[in-house]
Amino acid sequence: MNLNNTLAALPLAFRKLNPRQMIHSPVMFTVLIGSVVCTAVSIQQLAIASDSAVFSIIVTVWLWLTVLFGNLSEAIAEGRGKAQADSLRAARTSVMARRRTRALVPAGASGAGQDVNDDGYEEERVPGTDLKVGDIVICEAGDLIPSDGDVIEGLASVDESAITGESAPVIRESGGDRSSVTGGTMVLSDRIVIRITAASGKTFLDRMISLVEGATRQKTPNEIALNVLLASLTIVFVVAVMTLAPMANFANALPTPVVLVALLVCLIPTTIGALVPAIGIAGMDRLIQRNVLATSGRAVETAGDITTLLLDKTGTITYGNRRAVAFIAADGVNQQLLVDSARLSSLADETPEGRSIVELAQKDGTPQDPTATLTPDVEVIEFSAVTRMSGLNLPVGHPANPGPTNLKVRKGAASAVEHYAKERGGSLPQELQDAVLKISGTGGTPLLVATHSGERAQILGVIHLADVVKPGMKERFAELRAMGIKTIMITGDNKITAAAIAAEAGVDDFVAEATPEDKLAVIKAEQEAGRLVAMTGDGTNDAPALAAADVGVAMNSGTSAAKEAANMVDLDSDPTKLIDIVGIGKQLLITRGSLTTFSVANDVAKYFAIVPALFAATFPGLGLLNIMGLSSPESAILSAVIFNALVIVALVPLALRGVKYRAVSAAKALSRNLLIFGLGGVIAPFIGIKLIDLLVSLIPTIGH
Repeated sequence: MNLNNTLAALPLAFRKLNPRQMIHSPVMFTVLIGSVVCTAVSIQQLAIASDSAVFSIIVTVWLWLTVLFGNLSEAIAEGRGKAQADSLRAARTSVMARRRTRALVPAGASGAGQDVNDDGYEEERVPGTDLKVGDIVICEAGDLIPSDGDVIEGLASVDESAITGESAPVIRESGGDRSSVTGGTMVLSDRIVIRITAASGKTFLDRMISLVEGATRQKTPNEIALNVLLASLTIVFVVAVMTLAPMANFANALPTPVVLVALLVCLIPTTIGALVPAIGIAGMDRLIQRNVLATSGRAVETAGDITTLLLDKTGTITYGNRRAVAFIAADGVNQQLLVDSARLSSLADETPEGRSIVELAQKDGTPQDPTATLTPDVEVIEFSAVTRMSGLNLPVGHPANPGPTNLKVRKGAASAVEHYAKERGGSLPQELQDAVLKISGTGGTPLLVATHSGERAQILGVIHLADVVKPGMKERFAELRAMGIKTIMITGDNKITAAAIAAEAGVDDFVAEATPEDKLAVIKAEQEAGRLVAMTGDGTNDAPALAAADVGVAMNSGTSAAKEAANMVDLDSDPTKLIDIVGIGKQLLITRGSLTTFSVANDVAKYFAIVPALFAATFPGLGLLNIMGLSSPESAILSAVIFNALVIVALVPLALRGVKYRAVSAAKALSRNLLIFGLGGVIAPFIGIKLIDLLVSLIPTIGH
């Protein structure tokens, strides 16, 4: 929150003074009514030149500021969303679409009703806003995709930076889980045919804009429950203050209407009442900043209550690409010779596996420049499904071939390299056979490395490829466990491989050889046990499970069916973000709980400020409650009202930023909440009201 944002939000804050908007917040609506009453009383006192007119006017001004500050917090939160909406709206460009239609011979002509040409199609150019669900459009390189849809023909590179902010293009193709395209993105290459899946005004971009602007933001169940609680407290205090008036009159100490309104405003929980909308909007905003679109605030809150996480192994827990993790040399073979040979065999291999072998070799040996090795006279042997091997043929005199004959270096599947070596007089040593079986048994992939430079080939050793667990996953799962969240890994691997990866990653449970039906069964079993479940998915076969989960996060790269079934969409298509989403949900709930605790707690100090001020003259014994030593009754009441308004402004940045989230158990979180915001809510007003009193007491008509 900065000065420019605050000034920009002021007009909206004033517009929100409309009673039709204010009535949605019972607490602040009560303050609004009180401000109107005090305004009328102040005008009447000013007209008759009453001695208390100055006091009443100052109190009235601060009551109006209290309402304005409450509106300002919501306006600032909405302003941040509107800025994002403006940038998204800039990406929503009106384009002409090439719609494909059937080309039929007109009635009355020969062959009426039949196709005009062989393919039976022709094109017509129509505005993108005229497209309907089911229309077929054609996009080629340089075209903007006119609306959301699924690719039904072709393959193309698409620039989605207008939506995701990621400059790297992505591949979209028909028939798979990466067939979904978004309106407003640009085709960079080739040609695709798209079936439109969203009508004008209901596209993904339209939904994003309306959500970040807050136009479709509905109160969540927790927010509604809190508003009911706040409304109940407000009613209780209204009745208490109304009852207080005749009792005080009986004791000949009837306060003025302004004092009674000030008492009411200070007693009701105005702080949290003013900040509740901003907290909810800011929670959605934090999610959008991480490129995650939630269909409702309820989904964000539910994420905070999640007790079971279903995580796909590939791409979420592991990298998804097999990586080299170890070199195992045969007996009698120098380890460095194996490392250098493995590196040579992979220099021209641009697969993730090949690059990982080169990286591991450079860690274990001396880094070398690939261009110095891959000279024009080197023959590159590409991998093929037939040979299942790749490598290099190095001529005599090459820096990497010190021998008198050509050197052939190969790496590949164990059976293929063993066959290659046996055909050239070599054999597979027993210790390498054992290593191959051991690696295969733990779910890894063994590759053999062999060289041939003379009469007999030699198998030097084994490269161990494994689907590597991402760094820090074990620690993150330990944090989730401390919070009471159960993690379940879903994988299509066999049970041996799944068990090994589950143990390494530190998940609580796993489901091996899983099918989409298995995912759905796990979700239902967890929900029947009273748990809330979150999961990610991107395919059409994931749609039933995404719809059944309490929080379903679909990848933007996935199918339309998956995105429609889920209640969140990750624009970056990063499955690991599910853990962050849970953290954002918990932060939202913690922030609301913390500020509610603070709001209720700081009312305690206001009792000690206002109650003695009202009745100390009539009941001297109440003077003992004036523990702050406030200057006068008027000063005490005014100081409490001013503090009540300023504390809203002071807490707006915290409401927008959120209370810092820590991965601890619910009991520890509650203890910390009570210590910081409960105790702090009691102490802070005593200090704040006293400091304000020292300044207010300088006003001649108030400080005596």
